[in-house]
Amino acid sequence: LLIDAGCQVDNYASDVTRTFPINGKFNDAQKALYEVCLASNIAAIEHSKPGVTLPDIQDVAFRSLTKGLIDIGLINGSVDEALAKNLHKNFCPHSISHWIGLDVHDAGSYSENGHFTKLEPGMYFSVEPGIYIDPGNMNVPEEFRGIGIRIEDDVLITTDGHEVLSAGIPK
Repeated sequence: LLIDAGCQVDNYASDVTRTFPINGKFNDAQKALYEVCLASNIAAIEHSKPGVTLPDIQDVAFRSLTKGLIDIGLINGSVDEALAKNLHKNFCPHSISHWIGLDVHDAGSYSENGHFTKLEPGMYFSVEPGIYIDPGNMNVPEEFRGIGIRIEDDVLITTDGHEVLSAGIPK
């Protein structure tokens, strides 16, 4: 069960996604994909600090996601080769982040004058890697087909790093 939810407090939005096994326990394929997605989520969050950009964070997330998909056999080759060919996009077709503020997908530029916006204290955004496998994808083992996993957290940049505002929600 994938739940994408949020709330508003004092006119500010949140956006959080969690994925749970319906019967209470992931099977082996679901668990493997969940762990790959979780590792990507954690890597991206750990990279979040003043001075980096959302594309920097996305690169870290996609590198982790790609490595995990290689490790479980859904992508072949090296991480660098797979990233160069965008093979991860077969499983995660969306970006990893968006601004959050007065709206769930808040307005704001991701770049200015040809340069990506560097994160500063007070900026608030999502980190949401996902893995989605089409049930008809005959290029993956049958046990992985039809699984969708996304883990999304809300991250606030602080003067010395970040704070995960959704940290109290179990993953």
